[in-house]
Amino acid sequence: METIKTDVAIIGAGGAGLRAAIALAEADPKIRIALISKVYPMRSHTCAAEGGAAGVIKADDSFEQHFHDTVGGGDWLCDQDAVEYFIHEAPKELTQLEHWGCPWNREPDGSVAVRPFGGMKIQRTWFAADKSGFHILHTLFQTSLQYPNIQRFDEYYATDLMVDDGRCQGFTAIEMKTGQMRRFQAGAVVIAGGGAGRIFPFNTNGAIKTGDGMALAYRAGAPLKDMEFVQYHPTGLPNTGTLLTEACRAEGGVLLNKDGYRFLQDYGMGPETPLGKPELKTMELGPRDRVSQSIWHEIQKGRAAKTPWGDCVWLDMRHLGEKTINERLPFVRDICISYLGIDPVAEMVPIRPVAHYMMGGIHTDINAATSVPGLFAAGECACVSINGANRLGSNSLVEILVFGHRAGLSALDYARGQKPGNDAALSTQGEAAQAKLRALFTRNIGKESISGLRKEMTDTMGEGAGIYRTQEGLTETCDKLADLRRRYADVALHDKTNVYNTDLLSALELGSMLDCAEAVAVSGLERKESRGAHQRLDFTARDDSKYLKHSMAYYHPTEPPRIDYRDVVITTSPPGVRDYSGAKK
Repeated sequence: METIKTDVAIIGAGGAGLRAAIALAEADPKIRIALISKVYPMRSHTCAAEGGAAGVIKADDSFEQHFHDTVGGGDWLCDQDAVEYFIHEAPKELTQLEHWGCPWNREPDGSVAVRPFGGMKIQRTWFAADKSGFHILHTLFQTSLQYPNIQRFDEYYATDLMVDDGRCQGFTAIEMKTGQMRRFQAGAVVIAGGGAGRIFPFNTNGAIKTGDGMALAYRAGAPLKDMEFVQYHPTGLPNTGTLLTEACRAEGGVLLNKDGYRFLQDYGMGPETPLGKPELKTMELGPRDRVSQSIWHEIQKGRAAKTPWGDCVWLDMRHLGEKTINERLPFVRDICISYLGIDPVAEMVPIRPVAHYMMGGIHTDINAATSVPGLFAAGECACVSINGANRLGSNSLVEILVFGHRAGLSALDYARGQKPGNDAALSTQGEAAQAKLRALFTRNIGKESISGLRKEMTDTMGEGAGIYRTQEGLTETCDKLADLRRRYADVALHDKTNVYNTDLLSALELGSMLDCAEAVAVSGLERKESRGAHQRLDFTARDDSKYLKHSMAYYHPTEPPRIDYRDVVITTSPPGVRDYSGAKK
């Protein structure tokens, strides 16, 4: 097996991974950086983000307000020291992106334009039309190309972390175009592999978001934190799950039931406001968890519109006019026409909530360090705890920048103090990882299919761990996932070739998804309260006395994960009431 030795290796080349690589290259032009990605970097899922990135820039805004919006929006499960660091670094990172060439929208006076976003009581979301993630990723990728010490390994799939002498010293990965395994030895490793939204049947996530990075760290001993908190985005296309950005509502789009009634005013999100003039704190600009839950209730009450794709509510943008939609929401218009045959300039668009983002992930501290020495994480795969129980829209695109940067610098500091690893011990681990793959190739055709197990997994997650949950439903889901993990051992490959073996990759991805799904379901079963995106029909109240804590899921190879708890860091904001009614205080 070929060994590639580097100073710092990064798994994942989306926004967080690229930002970490750039931070490393800027800090030390001589350091060797290996950037590994299972897709070409510009196909990373950062590209799919539409709405914008939050950072204090305007005179009517303040760090204090951004802090309180984030902590309250997260239902007080955020670590407040991490939020403080995040909000102060956010404008610096967004300004740096502008200097690197990110084409933010401008105000008439030339200053950066901002738009309102759900749960934000002040307009602070920087945006590039409705292709913000696309432009951020382009900017980072183009910037990374100027650093010769960033060596890219595109279309490599990381399979196992190598931990020796009490620290992470690298990993094994398959080169997809040859099927050959490589051993990457590094002084430090950063995981920036994205989320695991594909564990749900109806989701906004691209096919690559299968929780590989989370599972790597989980199996190596790093706990997964707050995995029960899975965000549903209120506005997904009902046939494909394709995201319609929150910017649709930020620009003045409204949600209507089958009778043309703006129903959100019935769910504690304020009085009806004039069309085209959204008012912050109210109605369509409530936080994502509350808006999604309101749509669920409206459907349960029989007030949904009947469509070929099931029960939906309407997103109405007709009153915005063609000029505004073309200037601010051109991608949204294209999506609606391409996937539904509906032009939002002239017609209402059917939508329903869709699994979108994972607040939970690999437990890290404020420096992006995991509990495994030498292993760091950033982006959606990580949980530094700025999002708590519900992420506010437009915080995540800044999170990948702030903590991608931090992860890179932390990894550099760690790697500089390490002695070279034990080649013999790491070689043995690499051979063990290779042997597991050989076993898949030599196994006779099993009685279980990859696609069949995957469908059973997504079905049970949608039924038992969706927007609303119960003890019975979660228990059934946990039992089902435990059974699927056992049956996974009977999966065999039909394709025995080496070159771009998608059968092999699908099998490995399924293993990662099953591990992540079980962490979600078991963590949800143990949290007997309702908080943010975790809503229990049998425990409807938030319970700060017992559950103002982070859940910590610890991996076991044959049993469900063990769940422990960790105190939330509270500095200045004690738990309070989340109020989006718009009522005067």
